[in-house]
Amino acid sequence: MIIEEFKKRFGIIGKAKEIRDLIDISIQVAASDISVLIYGESGTGKEIFANAIHAYSKRADKQFLSINCGAIPEGILESELFGHKKGSFTGAVESRKGYFEIADEGTLFLDEIAEMPLTTQVKLLRAIETNEFLKIGAETVTKVDVRIIAATNKDLQHEVEMNRFREDLYFRLKAVTLSIPPLRKRKGDLEELAHYFISNYAAENKIETPILPKDALDYLMSYDWPGNVRELKNTIESAVALNKTGVLDVQSFIPLIRSNNSDHLQRNLPIYVNKSAEELDRELLYRALFEIKKDIMELKDMVYQQHVDVTDNENDGKKDEFMSLQQIEKEAIQKALKQTNGNKRNASKLLKISERTLYRKIKEYDL
Repeated sequence: MIIEEFKKRFGIIGKAKEIRDLIDISIQVAASDISVLIYGESGTGKEIFANAIHAYSKRADKQFLSINCGAIPEGILESELFGHKKGSFTGAVESRKGYFEIADEGTLFLDEIAEMPLTTQVKLLRAIETNEFLKIGAETVTKVDVRIIAATNKDLQHEVEMNRFREDLYFRLKAVTLSIPPLRKRKGDLEELAHYFISNYAAENKIETPILPKDALDYLMSYDWPGNVRELKNTIESAVALNKTGVLDVQSFIPLIRSNNSDHLQRNLPIYVNKSAEELDRELLYRALFEIKKDIMELKDMVYQQHVDVTDNENDGKKDEFMSLQQIEKEAIQKALKQTNGNKRNASKLLKISERTLYRKIKEYDL
């Protein structure tokens, strides 16, 4: 009964055992202040579970702040988290509270925690362990009482091994771990999700609920949904909005799914007042810088994997000539395209980079 109430309250659809288990664990840990680490691909609903844990906790009447760690440039992340004093650096024309202080007695949700730079990770660990921090330019510490819930779509253990994430912070965050399955691994819930999004959108927009025939549902079931529930919701809503016949046939979805190859990451920067032009500009800048950083990290991973492959070949007694990073990248892309018969979506998955990055590299190397 509690699980069904939980699902209804937070709009969680599905009967998969994994989802019911996640709800059960979320309700159990909500009563304590223990740190929670949520794993899940983009669009699986990590923030929904974080918000639910807060709502079922003793902090429910206090602030719940959602921060996208990857969307804030490294140079100002510390100030955003911990605040600063007036005049502490160029541009600090007034003192400012950080998210830790704003969330005092509440919950701070740190999404994309793996994107946080190592220097900030050190200060985050101290703030979590001591419940105090030093604002930039301050001479005295500020004490707070904040619960931390973190989320990532990366394997933090791998990030630790690659020296991109602090091991002590990793163990501090993973007191309780929730792993949200991607939509492709719970396809049994897709039909219920699709009908829910159709009826919900129709009700909100006061239009007649269109029909979803079996062949269209089968078409939706055949897709892997890399953007998970968020991508399904956006696709359904777009199809309903564009529909003129009252029937969502296969043709209603083909152009939407084919064109849906962009990044599905949601950027969540907390805003407490109406956005001014300056705030909008800053948010757009954050997002642009994040995309650049993401491309760089993807390419670093690709080059590292190629280096490992070359090293393995050398250990097998094969001599490989030294290759530049550009040569390694070009050769890796050529091999991936050949292996996938020119399918760029599959090639990008094989290389573990975004399609946008792959298209840019194909143009750069004139492939």
